[in-house]
Amino acid sequence: MMEKKGLVQYIKAEATRLGFDLCGIAKAGAVSEESAGYCKEWVKQGKNGTMQYLERNFDKRCNPTLLVEGCKSIIVVAMNYFPTNEIEGISHYAQGTDYHKAVKDRLFMLLESINGKIPCHGRAFCDSAPVLERYWAVQAGLGWIGRNHQLIIPNKGSYFFLGELLVDIELEYDTPFTANHCGNCNKCIEKCPTSALRREGFDARKCLSYLTIEHRGELPEDIGEKMGNCFYGCDRCQTECPHNRFATPNCTPELLPKPELLQMTKKRWHSLTKEEYDILFKKSAVERCGYEQLMRNIYKVKGEK
Repeated sequence: MMEKKGLVQYIKAEATRLGFDLCGIAKAGAVSEESAGYCKEWVKQGKNGTMQYLERNFDKRCNPTLLVEGCKSIIVVAMNYFPTNEIEGISHYAQGTDYHKAVKDRLFMLLESINGKIPCHGRAFCDSAPVLERYWAVQAGLGWIGRNHQLIIPNKGSYFFLGELLVDIELEYDTPFTANHCGNCNKCIEKCPTSALRREGFDARKCLSYLTIEHRGELPEDIGEKMGNCFYGCDRCQTECPHNRFATPNCTPELLPKPELLQMTKKRWHSLTKEEYDILFKKSAVERCGYEQLMRNIYKVKGEK
């Protein structure tokens, strides 16, 4: 049986081989009282909007050992999604196929690899369970949570998907990231078109990503001009972040856009049919939005309809 140090080196090397950009490991347990309190108050104030799933399983969200029986360690990985070819209108994260599968498939392979060295049980997650992903990324030493509420990785930026393996083996743990390099910078707050970002916190109900993806029904009357040219999501709190000057295009095949998507024009978006939508966004995160809602967004941009 491998000793802990050698096993951790193996896990991180395997994570790199599988296509992850970073890998860190944290000791499983309850989150800090400060983080749990912030989450509880945030939901109490209704800042999660209609995302009621954020209200469920609160005890498990604050303690992953309740989510996965016997969990002792949390292996956190990060995968770069900064686009090779930017597509106007669609948030960077949604320009390839569904990231949940891209990350989880690799996490399952990582779990299988670990089992080749030591008997191990665990579960893989990627934005798919009550796990405070950014909190655990900080605990695993990957980076800090910026003023834009994204995980920022030193010298790499914030364009990263996060994934977790919750396993029942003890490992050597990375030192939590304690520094915050946002300093006095407020660019993300200043550029947020709806003031969803403020010094005192984040209100999802005002966020363009929430409004164009999660929100059902009519959009606010004055939202068209604030959307700019983006009808699915919003990246401004990231594009304005100075730390993203380090971002480099990803080379993960699943995260690259389809050729048909690169050929879309404003005119073609406005005449998009349901059949074309199904082809363009099959197995894409944009499927979450749905055809009718996407068209609602497209025609709302700059108040065009």
